[in-house]
Amino acid sequence: MKKTLLFASMALTLAAFMTACNSNKFNEAENGLLYRFETTNPEGAQPSAGDLLVGELILRLENDTLFNNTGNPDRIFQVAEAPMFKGDIQEGLLMMHVGDRAIFKIPADSIGKFMQGQMPPMYESGAGQFFYYEISLMDIVTKEDLAQEQANFIEEMNQRKEDEPATLAKYIADNNITVKPTKSGLYVIVNKKGNGPKVAAGKKVAVNYTGRLLDGTLFDTSREADAREANKYQEGREYTPLTYTVGEQPMIKGWDEGIMGQTAGSDITLVMPSELAYGGRGAGKDIMPYSPLVFNLTIESVE
Repeated sequence: MKKTLLFASMALTLAAFMTACNSNKFNEAENGLLYRFETTNPEGAQPSAGDLLVGELILRLENDTLFNNTGNPDRIFQVAEAPMFKGDIQEGLLMMHVGDRAIFKIPADSIGKFMQGQMPPMYESGAGQFFYYEISLMDIVTKEDLAQEQANFIEEMNQRKEDEPATLAKYIADNNITVKPTKSGLYVIVNKKGNGPKVAAGKKVAVNYTGRLLDGTLFDTSREADAREANKYQEGREYTPLTYTVGEQPMIKGWDEGIMGQTAGSDITLVMPSELAYGGRGAGKDIMPYSPLVFNLTIESVE
């Protein structure tokens, strides 16, 4: 009797083990794509080529996590018109429905052929590694909606460009700025003049800075106090002066023009039109195209 119970227990354990193994297996599509659906919602909408997928993504190269936006869904993929190679993830994206959660297993070498020099450092060519894309699809932005977004964005940017001179003029008037702009349109306000050496090409300078939009929004600073006050403090960042050699490190035009000839110990404010900053391309999420900028600079040293 005990022996029978022992064999029964072993059989149940083996069955449980096999079930667990099978649950980790990947299916293979006709195109060679390896995939596994964890959650399915066959009633959900499916994407088409050109659509943009919104959801959560965990991307791993073997056991190394490269990206994870779990809890913060975003636009993660645009479905290509055609796959780059047999078994490409693009074909897997077309299999999904809104509400699905799936894992796609892609040979790293297949991707490496198209991303030479851009692969993560743990990638080893010919080692048989795999990328794993774990995707929870939450919404689809159709290519028609994307086209409309683009049209609306262009219209908005054209309006921003048209409104910029008046926006900048209002800022100058509201802040009682009386200095005349340079030929390029830059306003250089000397709040405190230092008595150290002058900034010139080839000189090494150390500059503390705070950059803001005209509405006061801080987008970057080397000063910890300013970052904390604006709730923009970044844990782990060193808040120290920017040190560089003038003329050897590319800076925005307004910065280069405004700092040249200033003396160590000076505190200056630069108000610049977007043409002297990031122009029609903008920068990151904070600086929209055609955004005039305000920089407060303290020239700590000139060598």
